[in-house]
Amino acid sequence: PPNGGYGWVCTFCVFMINVNTWGINSAWGVILDYYLSNSTFPGASHLDYAIIGGLSVSLCLLIGPIVTKSNELLGTTITLLTGTALIFTGLFAASYSTQVWHLVLTQGIAFGFGMGFIYLTATSILPKWFSTKRSFSSGIAASGAGLGGLAYNLAAGRAIQTMGVQTTYRILAFCALGSHLVSSLLLKDRPRSRAQPRQRTFNHRDLGHFEVLLVIVWGISTDLGYITLLYSLPNYASSIGLSPQQGSVAGAILNLGLVLGRPVVGYISDTYGRITISMVMTASCAILCLAIWIPAHSYALLLLFAVLCGMVCGTFWGTVAPVLTDVVGLNRLPSTFGMVCLMLVAPNLVAEAIALSMAGGGAGYLSAQVYVACMFVLGAVCLWILRSWKFY
Repeated sequence: PPNGGYGWVCTFCVFMINVNTWGINSAWGVILDYYLSNSTFPGASHLDYAIIGGLSVSLCLLIGPIVTKSNELLGTTITLLTGTALIFTGLFAASYSTQVWHLVLTQGIAFGFGMGFIYLTATSILPKWFSTKRSFSSGIAASGAGLGGLAYNLAAGRAIQTMGVQTTYRILAFCALGSHLVSSLLLKDRPRSRAQPRQRTFNHRDLGHFEVLLVIVWGISTDLGYITLLYSLPNYASSIGLSPQQGSVAGAILNLGLVLGRPVVGYISDTYGRITISMVMTASCAILCLAIWIPAHSYALLLLFAVLCGMVCGTFWGTVAPVLTDVVGLNRLPSTFGMVCLMLVAPNLVAEAIALSMAGGGAGYLSAQVYVACMFVLGAVCLWILRSWKFY
């Protein structure tokens, strides 16, 4: 790989794709707050809304094998444009929702499928353009999710107040359309030389490899912890006497930590080892939860926890592609990455419901805090075993 040149154009494209997929998806929390506060859909329960939020992420991961096959048969550009069309259709149609099941079809299913087509394709393309700078480029690209979450949470909240939720959905739809069209046309798969073997398509036998199973458990555990943390932090702020605005700022600071941390984690991963640094950062998140989050009963300490934890809690999605490349090689990366995503469907579907059930405030938050820490400890242990397995 050239480690530069057009690879940096591809890095920027994947960065923008993350801004306008995961970033827009994170704005669902702001829209959800509006729906709950105004009883927009009478009879809709908290579980109904939790399903919508979890469904979009789960379906994004569920269609990994389909995306892999689409890239093989139709090419990356057509696959990316398919995702672009589905995302725009889902968001634009959501603006006309009059019943909660309309949101399930649009925000949940159409948007989720669109995320899968464009995000999974982009993520599997980028590592092919780099070797020594693979984690650094992936970290820069993954930081787009944090920047998008920060920007779209603030923008969506303001837009809902001034223009209403319907117009907000349409603004999100056209922002995604414009950005994804440009990224889809500029993002290119690296030309394959004659010496390079043809990439393997989806293969269920990948699950039989112990190293892949360790990566899957790492992803499941850290995703459960990360999503619970993401949805609990604003409400935790209210439980210790802070205002809703201060809680939203804490959530925004967590996303800011993602922006700052992912490129740094990627850069040092290329120097000291991708599996080793991923293990250290995952363990650091557990330590921060136990050492700072539990005693955080002031606004200043909560913001400190948010920015520090934000820098390390998203390590999985920032480094999973480079780590998998080290484990299985570039030839098996697309099929194995699709399998890993498939295994994360169920945890992502229930993670938001777990977060809502644990967001009870008061002493009840201790169980949530310990639970999140334990999930990151489990992830770090998996990486420690993987590192030992690779060496011996």
